[in-house]
Amino acid sequence: MKITFYGHASLGIEVGGKQILVDPFISANPNASHININELQADYILLTHAHGDHVLDVEYIAGRTNAVIVSNYEIATHYGEKGFKNHPMNHGGSWTFDFGKLKYVNAVHSSSFPDGSYGGNPGGFVIEGEHKNIYIAGDTALSMDMKLIPMRIKLDLAILPIGSNFTMDVEDAIIASDFVECDKILGVHYDTFGYIEIDHETAIRKFFNKGKDLMLLDIGESIEL
Repeated sequence: MKITFYGHASLGIEVGGKQILVDPFISANPNASHININELQADYILLTHAHGDHVLDVEYIAGRTNAVIVSNYEIATHYGEKGFKNHPMNHGGSWTFDFGKLKYVNAVHSSSFPDGSYGGNPGGFVIEGEHKNIYIAGDTALSMDMKLIPMRIKLDLAILPIGSNFTMDVEDAIIASDFVECDKILGVHYDTFGYIEIDHETAIRKFFNKGKDLMLLDIGESIEL
Protein backbone atom coordinates (compact mmCIF):
# COMPACT_ATOMS: atom_id res chain seq x y z
CA MET A 1 0.00 0.00 0.00
CA LYS A 2 1.44 3.33 -1.10
CA ILE A 3 0.11 6.64 0.24
CA THR A 4 0.92 9.99 -1.36
CA PHE A 5 0.18 13.37 0.25
CA TYR A 6 -1.22 15.98 -2.16
CA GLY A 7 -1.61 18.75 0.39
CA HIS A 8 -4.29 19.76 2.88
CA ALA A 9 -6.36 16.56 3.34
CA SER A 10 -5.83 15.21 -0.18
CA LEU A 11 -4.29 11.77 -0.55
CA GLY A 12 -3.54 9.22 -3.21
CA ILE A 13 -3.62 5.57 -2.17
CA GLU A 14 -2.41 2.66 -4.29
CA VAL A 15 -3.86 -0.57 -2.99
CA GLY A 16 -4.88 -3.85 -4.58
CA GLY A 17 -3.80 -2.61 -7.98
CA LYS A 18 -6.25 0.29 -7.78
CA GLN A 19 -5.78 4.04 -7.47
CA ILE A 20 -7.79 5.88 -4.82
CA LEU A 21 -7.99 9.64 -4.32
CA VAL A 22 -9.22 11.08 -1.04
CA ASP A 23 -10.76 14.56 -0.72
CA PRO A 24 -9.12 16.13 -3.78
CA PHE A 25 -8.49 19.82 -3.12
CA ILE A 26 -5.38 20.51 -5.15
CA SER A 27 -5.82 22.99 -8.01
CA ALA A 28 -6.66 25.94 -5.70
CA ASN A 29 -4.09 25.11 -3.05
CA PRO A 30 -1.05 27.33 -3.66
CA ASN A 31 1.11 24.97 -1.64
CA ALA A 32 0.31 22.20 -4.16
CA SER A 33 0.89 24.24 -7.33
CA HIS A 34 3.49 21.72 -8.51
CA ILE A 35 0.92 18.89 -8.56
CA ASN A 36 -0.66 18.45 -12.01
CA ILE A 37 -4.17 17.07 -11.53
CA ASN A 38 -4.20 16.02 -15.18
CA GLU A 39 -1.62 13.40 -14.30
CA LEU A 40 -3.51 11.95 -11.34
CA GLN A 41 -5.19 8.60 -11.85
CA ALA A 42 -8.24 7.44 -9.93
CA ASP A 43 -10.38 4.34 -9.93
CA TYR A 44 -12.18 5.61 -6.82
CA ILE A 45 -12.57 8.99 -5.13
CA LEU A 46 -13.39 8.88 -1.41
CA LEU A 47 -15.05 11.97 0.06
CA THR A 48 -15.30 12.46 3.81
CA HIS A 49 -17.68 15.43 3.53
CA ALA A 50 -18.87 18.12 1.13
CA HIS A 51 -16.83 21.20 2.04
CA GLY A 52 -15.10 22.93 -0.83
CA ASP A 53 -11.63 22.24 0.52
CA HIS A 54 -12.37 18.52 0.12
CA VAL A 55 -14.40 18.31 -3.09
CA LEU A 56 -13.00 21.07 -5.31
CA ASP A 57 -11.42 18.83 -7.96
CA VAL A 58 -13.86 15.92 -7.76
CA GLU A 59 -15.87 16.61 -10.90
CA TYR A 60 -12.87 17.38 -13.08
CA ILE A 61 -10.93 14.29 -12.02
CA ALA A 62 -13.95 11.96 -12.01
CA GLY A 63 -14.96 13.22 -15.44
CA ARG A 64 -11.51 12.52 -16.82
CA THR A 65 -10.90 9.16 -15.13
CA ASN A 66 -14.44 7.78 -14.82
CA ALA A 67 -13.72 7.11 -11.15
CA VAL A 68 -16.39 5.88 -8.76
CA ILE A 69 -17.21 8.50 -6.12
CA VAL A 70 -17.67 6.91 -2.69
CA SER A 71 -19.19 8.92 0.13
CA ASN A 72 -22.26 9.28 2.30
CA TYR A 73 -25.64 8.84 0.64
CA GLU A 74 -26.28 12.54 0.12
CA ILE A 75 -22.91 13.31 -1.46
CA ALA A 76 -22.94 10.21 -3.64
CA THR A 77 -26.47 11.00 -4.81
CA HIS A 78 -25.49 14.61 -5.53
CA TYR A 79 -22.80 13.47 -7.95
CA GLY A 80 -24.94 10.64 -9.29
CA GLU A 81 -27.53 13.18 -10.38
CA LYS A 82 -24.78 14.89 -12.37
CA GLY A 83 -24.01 11.64 -14.17
CA PHE A 84 -20.98 10.49 -12.19
CA LYS A 85 -20.48 6.89 -11.13
CA ASN A 86 -20.97 6.59 -7.39
CA HIS A 87 -21.32 4.24 -4.45
CA PRO A 88 -23.35 5.57 -1.48
CA MET A 89 -22.52 4.54 2.09
CA ASN A 90 -23.56 5.53 5.58
CA HIS A 91 -22.15 5.35 9.09
CA GLY A 92 -21.26 1.89 10.35
CA GLY A 93 -21.62 0.32 6.92
CA SER A 94 -18.93 -1.63 5.07
CA TRP A 95 -18.48 -2.76 1.49
CA THR A 96 -15.90 -5.01 -0.12
CA PHE A 97 -14.50 -3.35 -3.23
CA ASP A 98 -11.87 -4.76 -5.57
CA PHE A 99 -9.16 -2.92 -3.62
CA GLY A 100 -10.25 -4.21 -0.20
CA LYS A 101 -12.88 -3.64 2.44
CA LEU A 102 -14.05 -0.10 3.18
CA LYS A 103 -15.92 0.98 6.30
CA TYR A 104 -17.58 4.39 6.76
CA VAL A 105 -17.18 5.65 10.33
CA ASN A 106 -18.28 8.63 12.40
CA ALA A 107 -16.71 12.08 12.34
CA VAL A 108 -17.70 15.17 14.32
CA HIS A 109 -17.74 18.12 11.93
CA SER A 110 -20.18 19.73 9.48
CA SER A 111 -20.90 19.05 5.82
CA SER A 112 -22.35 21.32 3.16
CA PHE A 113 -21.48 21.95 -0.47
CA PRO A 114 -19.93 25.29 -1.46
CA ASP A 115 -23.36 26.53 -2.59
CA GLY A 116 -24.75 25.83 0.89
CA SER A 117 -26.74 22.75 -0.07
CA TYR A 118 -26.93 19.78 2.27
CA GLY A 119 -23.96 17.44 2.26
CA GLY A 120 -25.17 14.79 4.67
CA ASN A 121 -23.24 13.89 7.79
CA PRO A 122 -19.42 13.93 7.72
CA GLY A 123 -17.49 10.71 8.13
CA GLY A 124 -14.18 8.93 7.94
CA PHE A 125 -13.01 5.71 6.31
CA VAL A 126 -11.20 2.57 7.38
CA ILE A 127 -9.52 0.70 4.53
CA GLU A 128 -8.54 -2.94 4.96
CA GLY A 129 -6.34 -3.96 2.06
CA GLU A 130 -3.12 -5.83 1.25
CA HIS A 131 -2.87 -6.97 4.88
CA LYS A 132 -2.60 -3.33 5.97
CA ASN A 133 -5.35 -1.29 7.61
CA ILE A 134 -5.58 2.50 7.64
CA TYR A 135 -7.96 4.96 9.27
CA ILE A 136 -8.74 8.20 7.43
CA ALA A 137 -10.40 10.33 10.10
CA GLY A 138 -11.55 13.16 7.83
CA ASP A 139 -12.22 16.54 9.41
CA THR A 140 -13.22 15.74 12.96
CA ALA A 141 -13.12 16.68 16.59
CA LEU A 142 -11.83 14.17 19.09
CA SER A 143 -14.57 11.62 19.65
CA MET A 144 -15.14 8.66 21.93
CA ASP A 145 -16.47 6.84 18.85
CA MET A 146 -12.85 6.41 17.79
CA LYS A 147 -12.50 3.81 20.54
CA LEU A 148 -14.84 1.52 18.58
CA ILE A 149 -12.44 1.12 15.65
CA PRO A 150 -9.79 -1.10 17.31
CA MET A 151 -12.55 -3.33 18.69
CA ARG A 152 -12.95 -4.59 15.12
CA ILE A 153 -9.82 -3.61 13.22
CA LYS A 154 -6.12 -3.41 14.10
CA LEU A 155 -4.69 -0.33 12.41
CA ASP A 156 -1.28 0.09 10.79
CA LEU A 157 -1.69 3.83 10.19
CA ALA A 158 -4.01 6.59 11.40
CA ILE A 159 -4.43 9.66 9.18
CA LEU A 160 -5.50 12.46 11.50
CA PRO A 161 -6.17 16.20 11.13
CA ILE A 162 -3.89 18.25 13.38
CA GLY A 163 -4.37 21.91 12.38
CA SER A 164 -6.91 22.90 15.05
CA ASN A 165 -9.55 25.66 14.63
CA PHE A 166 -11.71 23.53 12.28
CA THR A 167 -10.59 20.10 13.57
CA MET A 168 -8.57 18.43 16.30
CA ASP A 169 -5.30 20.01 17.34
CA VAL A 170 -2.07 18.13 17.99
CA GLU A 171 -2.89 17.34 21.61
CA ASP A 172 -6.32 15.94 20.73
CA ALA A 173 -4.82 13.97 17.84
CA ILE A 174 -2.42 12.33 20.30
CA ILE A 175 -5.42 11.24 22.38
CA ALA A 176 -7.16 10.09 19.19
CA SER A 177 -4.17 7.89 18.38
CA ASP A 178 -4.56 6.34 21.84
CA PHE A 179 -8.27 5.76 21.21
CA VAL A 180 -7.62 4.00 17.87
CA GLU A 181 -4.60 2.18 19.34
CA CYS A 182 -2.22 3.25 16.58
CA ASP A 183 1.16 4.90 17.17
CA LYS A 184 1.98 5.59 13.51
CA ILE A 185 0.24 8.78 12.41
CA LEU A 186 0.13 10.77 9.19
CA GLY A 187 -0.85 14.37 9.87
CA VAL A 188 -3.17 16.24 7.50
CA HIS A 189 -5.30 19.40 7.40
CA TYR A 190 -2.61 21.86 8.46
CA ASP A 191 -0.75 24.90 7.03
CA THR A 192 -3.12 25.46 4.06
CA PHE A 193 -4.75 28.53 5.62
CA GLY A 194 -3.68 30.95 8.31
CA TYR A 195 -6.16 29.43 10.74
CA ILE A 196 -4.46 26.03 10.66
CA GLU A 197 -0.75 26.77 10.53
CA ILE A 198 1.33 24.65 12.91
CA ASP A 199 4.88 24.41 14.20
CA HIS A 200 6.12 21.18 12.63
CA GLU A 201 8.99 20.57 15.00
CA THR A 202 6.81 21.06 18.08
CA ALA A 203 4.08 18.78 16.73
CA ILE A 204 6.51 15.98 15.92
CA ARG A 205 8.16 16.32 19.34
CA LYS A 206 4.84 16.14 21.19
CA PHE A 207 3.97 12.87 19.46
CA PHE A 208 7.50 11.53 20.01
CA ASN A 209 7.29 12.30 23.73
CA LYS A 210 4.25 10.01 23.87
CA GLY A 211 6.07 7.21 22.05
CA LYS A 212 4.39 7.95 18.72
CA ASP A 213 5.61 8.67 15.19
CA LEU A 214 4.01 11.69 13.50
CA MET A 215 4.79 11.98 9.80
CA LEU A 216 4.42 15.36 8.09
CA LEU A 217 5.06 14.67 4.42
CA ASP A 218 6.09 17.17 1.78
CA ILE A 219 3.37 17.66 -0.82
CA GLY A 220 3.90 14.96 -3.43
CA GLU A 221 5.87 12.76 -1.02
CA SER A 222 4.86 9.12 -0.48
CA ILE A 223 5.17 6.38 2.12
CA GLU A 224 4.70 2.65 1.75
CA LEU A 225 3.16 0.30 4.28
